[in-house]
This record gives sequence, C-alpha cells and structure tokens, in this order.
Amino acid sequence: MDQDIRILLLHAHSLLREGLGRLLRDQPGFRIVASCASTREALDVLEREYPDIVLVDCDIGVDGGLDFVAELKKLGFGGRVLMVVARTSGGMALRALQSGTSGIFMQKNPPSELVKAIHNVMSGELWVDPETMKAMAEAVRSGEQQIWQQMSPRECAVLKAVLEGLTNPQIASKLGIPESSIKYVIRKLFEKAGAKTRSQLVRIALERKAQDWLPAV
Repeated sequence: MDQDIRILLLHAHSLLREGLGRLLRDQPGFRIVASCASTREALDVLEREYPDIVLVDCDIGVDGGLDFVAELKKLGFGGRVLMVVARTSGGMALRALQSGTSGIFMQKNPPSELVKAIHNVMSGELWVDPETMKAMAEAVRSGEQQIWQQMSPRECAVLKAVLEGLTNPQIASKLGIPESSIKYVIRKLFEKAGAKTRSQLVRIALERKAQDWLPAV
C-alpha cells in the first residue's frame, strides 16, 4: 500500500516551484503528484488526482491563494492546505487559518522547516512560526483582523493598486478584469471606508496602515 504523502505544489514562480519540487522529491515518504503554475491548472489536476496536501503560493492568481483555498472548500477537498508566503501580516495569517488553511510557511525559513511543517500539518496540527504568531496577536489587538474581514481578496487587490497611484484602466489591465468591475469595487471600498473621493479613500487606508496588511499582488 502506498504510504507516501501525496503533494500538489502550486506556485507562480518557476524558480521557487522547481526548487521546492526538488527538495520534496528528495525526501523519503513524499511524492509530488503535480507541480502547477496557475490555479486553473491545479483545479484541473484535482479532478483526477487526490493529493493529501496542497502547498499554495499566497500570491497566486488575481485574488490570491486565499481565493483558491475557498474554491477547494467548495469542491469538498478533504486534504490539508499549507500556505507558502514570502511575507505575511497578522490579518492575512488570521484569515488564512479561518479559511481552512492548516498552516503558514515563510519562504525565508530553512528547507528542513518545510519538511517538518508538512509532517506536522499531516498529523492534524497547525503550523505557524513565532514571527507570524506575534503578528496575528498584534492584528487582533489593533483591530486589523476586523478590517481585513470586511474586504474580499479582490477589494484588497484593487485598494493596493489605488495606493500605488494606478488609474482605473491601469488597474483593470494589471488585474485582468473589466474596468466596470474596478469601478464597482472602488464604490464598495468608498462605502466600507466612509469615503466620498479617491483621495479620501487613500488617506483613510494609510491611516489604517493598509500598506502593512494588504497582500502582495
């Protein structure tokens, strides 16, 4: 009977994806069933493969890895999910765990830690390193958790682009969605922030230190 831990690897960056793949293939008891560069590719694989754990790039796709985790839940995926992040915030980490993610692994940590994280997660434990745990505690104290929960992944992506000074057409091009959708999302952001203008939205977002808790896009 096959006792290997079956792993689906999903990461947008080929260098990191291939490096992680080589690392995990060299570990006894691990088997890579697929190495995917996009969420669409991963979802196609999941129609025929049944991995025990999915390693997900937090920044994959337009709406990020959390959007993909939500899709997995809709499909009834019964395995574990380990989020792989280059950087994180307390709000993002809290939301990831609340969405059903079993752990968060920081890419800067040693490869041996990833092996340990996978084993821990497969044993039913949560994997969160001390730095991320501290950020989560600070997010709860500061109210960042509530701010994050009020926003969808797409709203976060649009707000980040607004803070970068991009126009609506530029945001639509960057995120690959219609400009009409951008206008709708910005209206929703106005409502949630209590802003009436774009400049007010930016000021309020900066006051809430949004640059610290918004995910990379």
